[in-house]
Amino acid sequence: MVDVVADFSYPDDEYLLLGKVVKAHGLRGEVKIFLFSGQPENLKGYREIVLAGKNGRLSAPHVILRSRAQGKAAVVQLASIANRVQAEQIEGDAVLLARKHLPAVGDNEYYWHNYQDKLVVGLEGNTIGRVTHIFTNGAQDVLVVKTAGEELLIPITKGILVGETAEKLIVDLPPGLMELNSNSAG
Repeated sequence: MVDVVADFSYPDDEYLLLGKVVKAHGLRGEVKIFLFSGQPENLKGYREIVLAGKNGRLSAPHVILRSRAQGKAAVVQLASIANRVQAEQIEGDAVLLARKHLPAVGDNEYYWHNYQDKLVVGLEGNTIGRVTHIFTNGAQDVLVVKTAGEELLIPITKGILVGETAEKLIVDLPPGLMELNSNSAG
């Protein structure tokens, strides 16, 4: 997995990295934004975004006028971008959302960033490893957990992820999952 976060400098205690402005779209200042979550429709739920250039400079907030999904990207009209020339000037910028603007999560929902770097332990309290990142396989989200020298893939399902505290995730791994993920398997 490419570490896209390393491409941009921004205060991650205040902002979340949503995606990247890929290119200008059309003549009226719309831009195509690739969203790292794979859910471009979520951009409709945000009122404003902030852009970060490769130099780490943050823009003023940009109000989102319109957003529509187009494949794995979103085509977005920002109030501050009126034409193609202005849109081209922000190509390659990171798209950030202020953490204070995140909607509240519902039951059985979570934000990926809340699981990042958490310790993963078994039901008996045994340490399994630490979450390095999360991805989706289409059916469910999957934790990538760094264990002693290996990566373990743990699906995030009700029967497997059974508890959570501020510091750790508690899992009930089905028999054979550790062995299935082992580098020595096969």
